[in-house]
Amino acid sequence: MKDMTLQNIASAVGGNLFCREGQENIRINKAEVDSRRIQPGDIFIATVGERTDGHRFIPDVFQKGAAAVICEKLPEEPEGPCIQVKSSLKALEDMASYYRSGLSVRVVGITGSVGKTSTKEVVAAVLSRHYRVLKTEGNLNSNIGLPLMVLRIKEDHEVAVLEMGVNHFDEMERMARIARPEMAVITNIGTAHIENLGSQQGIFREKSHIFDYLPSGGKAILNGGDPFLKEELGRAGQEGTDLGQSPCKSFIMTADTFGRDPDNTVYLRDEKSLGLSGSEFTVCSKDDIFGPPFAASIPIPGPHMVENALCGALVGFRMGLSSEEIRQGLREIEKLPGRSHVVKGERFTLIDDCYNASPDSMGAAFELLRLAEGRRVCILGDMFELGKDEDRLHYEVGERAELASPSLVVCIGKLSKSMAEGAGKRLGRDRVRYYETKEDFLKEASELLQEGDTCLVKASHSMGFEKIIEALC
Repeated sequence: MKDMTLQNIASAVGGNLFCREGQENIRINKAEVDSRRIQPGDIFIATVGERTDGHRFIPDVFQKGAAAVICEKLPEEPEGPCIQVKSSLKALEDMASYYRSGLSVRVVGITGSVGKTSTKEVVAAVLSRHYRVLKTEGNLNSNIGLPLMVLRIKEDHEVAVLEMGVNHFDEMERMARIARPEMAVITNIGTAHIENLGSQQGIFREKSHIFDYLPSGGKAILNGGDPFLKEELGRAGQEGTDLGQSPCKSFIMTADTFGRDPDNTVYLRDEKSLGLSGSEFTVCSKDDIFGPPFAASIPIPGPHMVENALCGALVGFRMGLSSEEIRQGLREIEKLPGRSHVVKGERFTLIDDCYNASPDSMGAAFELLRLAEGRRVCILGDMFELGKDEDRLHYEVGERAELASPSLVVCIGKLSKSMAEGAGKRLGRDRVRYYETKEDFLKEASELLQEGDTCLVKASHSMGFEKIIEALC
């Protein structure tokens, strides 16, 4: 890692370095907050969490070959170099910001209420046709994960596609300061994390901070088909309109947009669903600014994935890719477990969408299930971080389940009792089953499900619905 000596790191984080003479010039390989992932040459950041204190593992990481430790409390007899700071989390952010400042990599930042990960995968697949790309790994999209990803950028990477998720105020500005994207994407503004951010306007204001550090010539890219963003774009286009607290007023007024309508910078026509095998469509640009339209396809099903493909095409165009490179990138997107992943089992076809859930993503999943032939089943669970309206929102999601025209809706979890009530109102109680736990459901699953069923499995990640996927495969 360029310039990442212990002395430089200590200076960047405002910490005190305790080491033997000569050790200040040690270079680190990468940073970790999980002691189990430490490899020789890494630096371990000892953080204090709700369940555990990373300082307990300092002796263990030195035994594994850690080059140094950043900590708030010095060990009594440290076995290696230590950098003492007031806040380990702040030190992680400052270290990543320092490292980013020395890189020439081009960064694409992606945020939104739902679809961040899928959009990140699409954008990375497209850009990989032309550049050496690093993309966010796993769930490293938070105020801890984002700096860790920045610290994994190598000097030979040309582009980094970074997912940036927030659930509290003041997080996005800190992440934007670290990542400093030259291109920033907002996929949509929904209701995910509304418990902490208060309203869609609050969610928009917080996510808009992704634009705070755009350089001169940087690009803001918005989903022009999202109702909330479309309204903001309309307001920004009215001369003299005040967008209130939004920090990105000037960027919104000059934003590139993607969507199905021809008024977007990049749009589509001739959209054709291939069922659960994906979609075909023609990619167009307004006034042909990126050249003539071209046919493309995406191997992951659902209308929302078509929008993600348009975003990937727009980013690709702005990064200088040809239409053929974009076409190839879209065609070769990898399917991710837990995110609209179609799994063919011996008895059932499963739509594994259990990585996370919100009212908005539930609606998209119902549209996806509707593409399946034969008998359709919704297996749904609790959605978290919805605040005081959680019962109402679960009830409304239950009502919306009829979009999938399901033969059966299964609702699991404490909050999902309201979802079952909503589904029962629209579909009839004979087509709805409610269970407190997934174990209760699995005891009766063989009686409820029929061979050949296509089952949508979706809930918030902490519900552990991957166990249902494993049991039904």
